[in-house]
Amino acid sequence: MAIIMDGNRRWARQRGLPELEGHAAGVEAIRELLRHAVRRGVPVLTLYAFSRETWARPDDEVAGLFGLLEEAIRSETDELRTEGVRIRLLGRQDELPEATRTSIGEALAATAEGGQLLLNIAFNYAGRSEIVDAVRGIVESGRSADEIDETVISDALYTAGMPDPDLVIRTGGEQRLSNFLIWQSAYAEFYTCDTLWPDFDPTAFDAALAEFASRQRRYGR
Repeated sequence: MAIIMDGNRRWARQRGLPELEGHAAGVEAIRELLRHAVRRGVPVLTLYAFSRETWARPDDEVAGLFGLLEEAIRSETDELRTEGVRIRLLGRQDELPEATRTSIGEALAATAEGGQLLLNIAFNYAGRSEIVDAVRGIVESGRSADEIDETVISDALYTAGMPDPDLVIRTGGEQRLSNFLIWQSAYAEFYTCDTLWPDFDPTAFDAALAEFASRQRRYGR
């Protein structure tokens, strides 16, 4: 499963709060949802936390997002390890501040043995950038043009070795992928809801699962 967590800022505005408070509420929603995903037996969950386009937002908001990420990693790593959650980061880590890279690296190492749920955090991520990076890696490997097929490209993506998502959820009412897992989501089911991300609770999660279970997947046939 993969989730585009949309609506944090709107949630804050509706309550007359600073926008960063909406992002903080969104982090709390992640905490509850992860526990529920483990209970539901979800093997892989990918969360779209920070797109590369987000750099265009005001500097104080971007800095606040980095701070929230670092705080969440420090405070939650032990529990995630206890729950059997393994963390991976999807995105261009080399563009992140050093303190953020350090926090992420520590969390990746601490949760490396988790076997209940693989949690991918798409942070400083963009689907087109991922494909560009994959193509660069393939070119650098020296492969000839006739050796390149879909498997070669998939194996060069950030998600190499992982299954493609069966279901992509977007909260907040919008109906677009926003440059998220654009290769991997070719045949994923897409589910949207009006619920803003901080209010997306286990009941809303189960509603998405129920809708997914009712669909007939044809894979283009």
